[in-house]
Amino acid sequence: MPSPLPPSIPDTQLGLSAAEIHLLRQHQALALAPAAPSYASSTVSSAQRYGGGGGRGRGSVRSSATSSRAGSAGSAAGQQGRLVLDAGSLSVLGAHFERVMGRIQERVDYLSAQTTVSTTSQSRSAASTIANADAEIARFRDILRQIDELETEFDKVRHIRDIVKSFRARVEGIGGRLGRR
Repeated sequence: MPSPLPPSIPDTQLGLSAAEIHLLRQHQALALAPAAPSYASSTVSSAQRYGGGGGRGRGSVRSSATSSRAGSAGSAAGQQGRLVLDAGSLSVLGAHFERVMGRIQERVDYLSAQTTVSTTSQSRSAASTIANADAEIARFRDILRQIDELETEFDKVRHIRDIVKSFRARVEGIGGRLGRR
């Protein structure tokens, strides 16, 4: 007599969107596949490489008997679009989702750190550009101040020149009158 299938429910009755159902089916097949133990160990070493643990501090130890039983039962039910309600299968699926979420969180953390590095770099670059612009503005203002001083001096010298010219004309006029007498 064939062994009875573990209790399960159609995954369409979980209140999930079509995309979420599709994702659940994919991950259920991955988590409950016979190659899941080697997949899990490669996940742990990948997580350790990024400095994190395997699944947010929760252990990922499970017995191979439970894993293989859950794998064969889960894959049969998963192909039929059902979620197996067996404790072992749900445990394996839960651990799988914890690992996936851990890897996603690691990637988010990495990208956040990269964003911070980029923002800091751009901020420093902008600050440097602003400092350079401020220095150039100060230099330009100094040049304008010097031009104003030179124009003032020019006006003084022109005024003196005009006075000297006027006196020269007077002196020449007086000298001409004295020479005629």
